[in-house]
Amino acid sequence: MIIDCAYYRDGRRQHVEAMSVAEAAASCRAGGFVWLGMFEPTTEELAEVRENFGLHELAVEDAQTFHLRPKVEPYEGDIRLVILRTARYDDAREEVDFGEVSVFVGPSFVITVRQGVASDLHGARIRLEQRPELLECGTSSVLWAILDQVVDGYGPVVAELERDIEEVERTVFAGSVAPTERIYFLRREVTDFYRAVHPLLAVLATLERDARDTSLLPYFRDVHDHLVLVNEEVAAQRDLLATVLEANMAVIGVEQTKVSVQQNATIERLTILATVFLPLTFVTGFFGQNFAWLTERIGQEWDFFVLGIGGLVLPCIALLIWVRRQRAARDVG
Repeated sequence: MIIDCAYYRDGRRQHVEAMSVAEAAASCRAGGFVWLGMFEPTTEELAEVRENFGLHELAVEDAQTFHLRPKVEPYEGDIRLVILRTARYDDAREEVDFGEVSVFVGPSFVITVRQGVASDLHGARIRLEQRPELLECGTSSVLWAILDQVVDGYGPVVAELERDIEEVERTVFAGSVAPTERIYFLRREVTDFYRAVHPLLAVLATLERDARDTSLLPYFRDVHDHLVLVNEEVAAQRDLLATVLEANMAVIGVEQTKVSVQQNATIERLTILATVFLPLTFVTGFFGQNFAWLTERIGQEWDFFVLGIGGLVLPCIALLIWVRRQRAARDVG
């Protein structure tokens, strides 16, 4: 739908009431320029705008599709399509919401097509209307205002992502295991954010080079400087998350090693216990046999003590000697 449509001339907005698309297109021929803002328009609405402003069909098709990377495309009639990625941090979900703004810039009109909740441009329009000296520069001033707001919106996202990364980092380097899924999710968000920020450097360089009004160059350079800083911070966050992920995997490995050591110690105790009961089981089974040769030769108590008790004591002594040797070898190692 159409959010706002205004006609500007001599650095000022010429009306307050709403304008139709046809009225806006007609105003372009009277000097000045028109800024038409749309939010998630329908195919019919875009078709009407295309017909009235003479937009290329491929440019309109691009405005309806989400892109992973910002870009700038020139078209006939001195019209450029500039695609920007917007970002906003949602505190409730602790996630980054991405949006998109497609900007059609011509000599006498600017058409913005917004997609997603993170693409509000009302602040850019209000701020620009308070700067008549910039509005007199024409449609390039609108493009600067949009770029400035988009890049300024990156700052809070960088700060919130930094806070999330620091929380995970403190957990990992304190020796505790952080949720690996959380680290992967943060890394994916930072990567998506980097894809929105880094290509915009080339777009800004192109817009600076092709700026129609040289008086706006300092403003474009100011936006470029802010974007370079954001790009460096996002790249550093991406590298830091890779390090945190490796450290977390190392912590997980240490925890698994501790569990394995405990399991080995438990198995060793069970082995010793089984070894103790092995000769007992043998003696019990041996004397439980009902063979004539065995029963005829064990008639005295001494025979029982020598064969029975001796058969138990000797394995126990041999087991004790073996355990002590194992402990001594482990202490030396």
